[in-house]
Amino acid sequence: MKKIVISCLMIFCLTIISAQADDNVTKLEEVVVTGEKLITPTKQTGETVYTGSEITKKGMEIQGAQGAVSIYEAIDMLPGINVESSDPYGLSAEQRSVRVRGVRGFLGSMTVEGVPNWGGNPMGPREYVYDAENFQSIAVYKGAVPADFGTGVGARGGAIELKPRWPEEKFGADLSQSFGEDNYSRTFLRLDTGAIPNMRTGLSMSYSYTDADKWKGDGSLGPRNNVNIMLKQPVGDKSSVKVFFNRNDLSQDLYRSLTYSQTQNPDANYSKDYNSRLTGVKTDDINYYRYNSGDYVNTDVLSVISVPFSDTVNLSVKPYYSKEDTEILGGSTSQGGLIQKRLRNIERYGLISQIDSQFECFSASVGYAFEINKMSILTQNYDPLTFAYKGYGIYTENDGDGIVHSPFLKLAGNIDKFNWQTGLKYFSYKDPATMGSVSSAPTYNLVRAADLDREAKNYDKLLPSVGLGYNMTDALNIYTSYGLNFIRPYSYVPIINLYNANRSTFQKAGVTLNELFKGYDMEITDNAEFGLRYRTEHFEVMPAVFYAKHDNLLTTVYDPRVNLSYQQNIGKATGYGLDLEMNFFVSKDLTMFFNPTYTHLTYDENLTYQGKIINAEGNQVVDTPDWMVKTGLIYTYGSFEIVPMLKYMGERYGDVEHKEKIDDFIVADLNLTYRQKMKSFGDTLKVSLQFQNLLNKKYVSNVNASDDSQSGSTGYYVGAPFTMLMAVSFEY
Repeated sequence: MKKIVISCLMIFCLTIISAQADDNVTKLEEVVVTGEKLITPTKQTGETVYTGSEITKKGMEIQGAQGAVSIYEAIDMLPGINVESSDPYGLSAEQRSVRVRGVRGFLGSMTVEGVPNWGGNPMGPREYVYDAENFQSIAVYKGAVPADFGTGVGARGGAIELKPRWPEEKFGADLSQSFGEDNYSRTFLRLDTGAIPNMRTGLSMSYSYTDADKWKGDGSLGPRNNVNIMLKQPVGDKSSVKVFFNRNDLSQDLYRSLTYSQTQNPDANYSKDYNSRLTGVKTDDINYYRYNSGDYVNTDVLSVISVPFSDTVNLSVKPYYSKEDTEILGGSTSQGGLIQKRLRNIERYGLISQIDSQFECFSASVGYAFEINKMSILTQNYDPLTFAYKGYGIYTENDGDGIVHSPFLKLAGNIDKFNWQTGLKYFSYKDPATMGSVSSAPTYNLVRAADLDREAKNYDKLLPSVGLGYNMTDALNIYTSYGLNFIRPYSYVPIINLYNANRSTFQKAGVTLNELFKGYDMEITDNAEFGLRYRTEHFEVMPAVFYAKHDNLLTTVYDPRVNLSYQQNIGKATGYGLDLEMNFFVSKDLTMFFNPTYTHLTYDENLTYQGKIINAEGNQVVDTPDWMVKTGLIYTYGSFEIVPMLKYMGERYGDVEHKEKIDDFIVADLNLTYRQKMKSFGDTLKVSLQFQNLLNKKYVSNVNASDDSQSGSTGYYVGAPFTMLMAVSFEY
């Protein structure tokens, strides 16, 4: 390890010497970062109250390799957001956990220019399908969400808006090459045509290739291929058409989770992973690494059409289309050992239209979001020894499409130093009926099974929001906001699997699958927040106190008719806490940030499991620390930049009764960067070294669990050890 560190440092130094040697030929200009902001307040167009936070390009950049291919990793420096993964390179697609003020992030929303990105199983955003270099910033709303925000199927876990880096006005090229431990390699290229003469058309095209071996066990985390194309076309003097196309193709082997007892002996189990070879024993071969892998293909295209009717009235129309094809293999102990292939085929297309009007005393926005989704999620079973087909685990066909209707209205204005805004959204989702079938040995032919059918169901809710702000001075602003957030029903596959595994028991009790789904509903959260922003030339402080009341949470209940437990939407929880964003601009060469979070999120009452009372009331929700701190500094000296960072994670628990305690930890990272203007190589040369987990700390990173998980049911993933990589990039 020491030899690797020394070798990379030598390469870093040689690159600098080489760049300085070029000074004999051409005069070089220094590129100095002076007090760059990492996080700024944000609001939606037409609003007057800042209710969100925005990660700047610089803020994304210091997140390093992980943030380049994972949106969650790119925003991890924000207080109130906890992102954990076993993967040091951000490639692990759906083995990353994120919580926003204690709420699981997959219950949140993500949009590109207001157009929602989501899928099923798991429900929520596909945050791993983008290259961060193609975005100028990322806005995050952790509490109240603006009414005109494209929340898709819900934003109980916050809302994220990706703001594209649309084609540049001038010709440009960005090229970067990274390499590191575990055979890590990433190539990124983006070309901008600039505004084409006469046509004024702007076009950008990017491609990236990323790959790495897993740091433990056999297998790889790639390859990952990403293509992005953006077009910007002015029409007339003021109208415009923008097009965004993105395709991501990822193949990877998965990391194996540990049990709680295994985490208590990290020296013996830290590198434990899936088996490297087949043994001929079913119970062992379900843990063969090739039988625990995934292929993820996502294609998204959207357009933003803007037509100003006057200086005060503007129409925007956003048509979009999204397609996902995913296959995931996983070992299962069912029937003595099976390999289960999970198939996701999801198509979504829709239209968001909005009219923004500016009046003398206020502005108004009115719009309508419409979406149709076609979702097929199936499972197939295979023999671990022969990989022979053994029928479907889940086979359901939709009788129709899922349909979203969501009209919205927003008003905003100001009176002297007082700012106000209010909004109202109506969300309606039609969940289509499904028809179930089974396939049994020896033929495994599909046979209709009426007890597996599910009726169509409609879910709807009025969602108000309000924000108030007051500019006490030019430097001090106070604000408060309230919003009702939601997430449509989710976690269908677990309850279908439970029914299938115990079908005869349910049939004897006269219970159908449809009856279980009658207990499903939308989860609802009331969010309130009070904060202030104090900004001077040398520092800015932005504390926010938040309170949330969560209802209809998906919670495990006991059914005495079948002596089984399953989830229904009956839970209640209460959360409150403090987010604090602080930046100190000590000098033109030194910026410091300190972002602590305190979160208290507990169930309001005890739970039941297998007929027993579970002591959950007042206990902190699973995988949610009371305290979390993210801090660091950016120091520049000439063309050099040094960015040390620390992350502290407080104690957590892996089960709702707090029997499985996870120790607190501190992880240190270090980024070293050299920048220089170089005519012979392009406008800017940048060479960087990234050191993750600098002290090689052994710790538990992400926790695979529901909020009400029982002891013994949680999967634990450990954090990656010390990892180093190097990147060289050119900007023209």
